[in-house]
Order: sequence, then C-alpha cells, then structure tokens
Amino acid sequence: MKKKIILFDMDGVLFNSKENMKRSWNDVNNKFKLKINFKYYFKEIGIPFNKILEKLDIRTNAKQIELFYKERSIFYNNLIRVYPNVKSTLSYLLRNGCKIGVVTSKDKFRTLKLIKKFRLKFSTIVCPSKELRGKPFPDQINKALSNVKISYNQAFYVGDTNNDFLAAKRSLVKFIYASYGYSNLSKKNILVIKKISDLKKIF
Repeated sequence: MKKKIILFDMDGVLFNSKENMKRSWNDVNNKFKLKINFKYYFKEIGIPFNKILEKLDIRTNAKQIELFYKERSIFYNNLIRVYPNVKSTLSYLLRNGCKIGVVTSKDKFRTLKLIKKFRLKFSTIVCPSKELRGKPFPDQINKALSNVKISYNQAFYVGDTNNDFLAAKRSLVKFIYASYGYSNLSKKNILVIKKISDLKKIF
C-alpha cells in the first residue's frame, strides 16, 4: 500500500484559538487605535497576518502591529484549547500507516510552542516563510509533500476556510472540510467531517 499523508491546518481544525485571537486583536485595537472590530479580522483568518492587515487596509505601523499581536497571542496562550479527540485521532492515523503533518498560516515560533505544549508529533510542519507564498497559494502544501516525499495523489489537507480549500485544490491534493471550524463552506463534492474523530471513518 502506498503511504498516505494527512496534512492539517491548525486554528479551527486542531486548536480552538478564537478567544486568544479576540483578546490579542482587541489589545492591538486599543494600542494602535485602529477601531476595527474583531469580526472583520476574524473573517480574514487563514492567510498570513501581514496579508490580513493588507486586506483590512492597514498600512501604517504594520510591522509593529504584527509583532505586538504575536506578543499578545503568546501572552494569552493559555486560552487556546485542543479540540476533543485530536490526540486519539492522530494516534489512530499513525497506527493505520498514515503520516501526519501541519500546514499553517501561524508563524513558526507560536506553532512549535503549541505543538510542544500539547505533545503532538508530526512528520512535517510548514509555516509561512519568505520563500513560500501563503495560502491560498499551494506553496506550503507542496513543500510539505516534498519534505515527506509523498505524491499529491496520496495526500489530504484538512482545513476549515476557503483559503484552505483553494490551497488544496491548487496543489491537487484532496480537501477535507472541517465543518466544526471557523468558516461555513458550501462546496460540492468534498469530504466533510463534523468532528476530527470522523477521520477514522475515512482512513
């Protein structure tokens, strides 16, 4: 049997980090007097933070805002929760011969900090970098597949946003929609899971 890999987005798929994001964004609003409601920020999640700022038409102090947001996100790290049955489901996939990996728009420092905190292990972890375009471009997924030397036709990407869907489509991997996450997608002919343990029915 050919080896399969299941790649995961993080926020909204493995972790519920909405309250962390909200507190961090509210602190950014207060410090930089942006007056941009969290719902507008939250609508754009799933792409690198600097791209979110561009979509919100925030040009002044963009770098300082990004650094401050990350600082506050780390401060509120205790508000992030792993979704129920994540660990048991990942263990099931590994026992059944699948490799697992992460492709996320979260920066490398915070990603590794979370993975270490919850004692998760992955074959590959791909975060935004200068060399890779962020979602919805396919670069990060392609990099993950290259790291583990597995073909796109043996790969799946579990995500919860349209940007996740587009990144999977453009890299030719099969998309699995985590409907319990942060976005409402109405796509035809895609696999849907209502909770992460539903992956056991697929693999």
